[in-house]
Amino acid sequence: MTKVLILTSEKRVRKFYDLSSLPSEWELIYAEGLKTDDEILKAAPDADYIFADAIREVSANLIANMSKLKLIHSEGVAFNKIDTAAAKAHGVFVCNNAAANAVAVAEHTVMLMLAMQRRLLEGDMMVRSGRQIEAKGAFILDGINELNAAHVGLIGFGMIAKETAKRLKAFGCKVSCFHSTPNAQAEQALGVDYLALDELLRSCDIISLHLPVTSDTVNYIDATRLAVLKPNAILINTARGELIDQQALAKALEAGQLAGAAFDTLTPEPVTKDNPLLKLSESCRYKVLFSPHIAGTTLQAFQTMHKTVWSNILAVENGKQPINICNP
Repeated sequence: MTKVLILTSEKRVRKFYDLSSLPSEWELIYAEGLKTDDEILKAAPDADYIFADAIREVSANLIANMSKLKLIHSEGVAFNKIDTAAAKAHGVFVCNNAAANAVAVAEHTVMLMLAMQRRLLEGDMMVRSGRQIEAKGAFILDGINELNAAHVGLIGFGMIAKETAKRLKAFGCKVSCFHSTPNAQAEQALGVDYLALDELLRSCDIISLHLPVTSDTVNYIDATRLAVLKPNAILINTARGELIDQQALAKALEAGQLAGAAFDTLTPEPVTKDNPLLKLSESCRYKVLFSPHIAGTTLQAFQTMHKTVWSNILAVENGKQPINICNP
């Protein structure tokens, strides 16, 4: 019997795919609530496939002790919590949903830019407290910037960054990018200028992160790079929390080294109460804006992602190669 270990939300699995289309003899083992490798191995030591939340760890120990395992599939784009080297050593595919939520994340990225520029959170709170006229007058005198007047810098230039660039160009923004493998053809097609990293950090009004998490990108935005930013700069992170040295950013915000920052993701997740970005002073209260890691979680994105997961599992079960292999 084919067994699929589900290490993500049972409700999502049931909602976003017609499970009745799967072979009737398959067994789906829902184990979202199991926290340790020992618990998982007790429940499903002979699982053939793992369907894992994008932020769920799949350890080398777990992989080594599941002798029938053929494929580990991330529910989302990220796969950094899966030990890809251990999977490769045991002949196990690791796959993700590359670019499946690119449009969703790009839309969310632009939303955060607009929300920060228009001081949306602060304005909402002032209206709710009966201070509408005060807010309007203060915002006008301080200056409300239009997105079309901003120079936006994209760090990383994968599918999400490209989709973000398309939308920013529609607003009339000047868009620049930095990435490790410049692609003049793609940049020209989207009307994006390539800039060296220091120049991009120094010159852009809005900096948006679009990098994967690797050993080279953890704390990519650190105290040194934060010190280069313009005082009116806004930092946007819809990629991964690990990309930013959060302690350094908190200090930079308190010191007025940049105007603000908006996040769809922090580290660790679930967020802890001692996160320095949650403990900023009252004067920095509206310099930060958070969303609960939902940029890529639209209905359309999840329908696409779950279809890919099950299609890949069915492919491997039928002796075919899956798509989006992360450990070739």
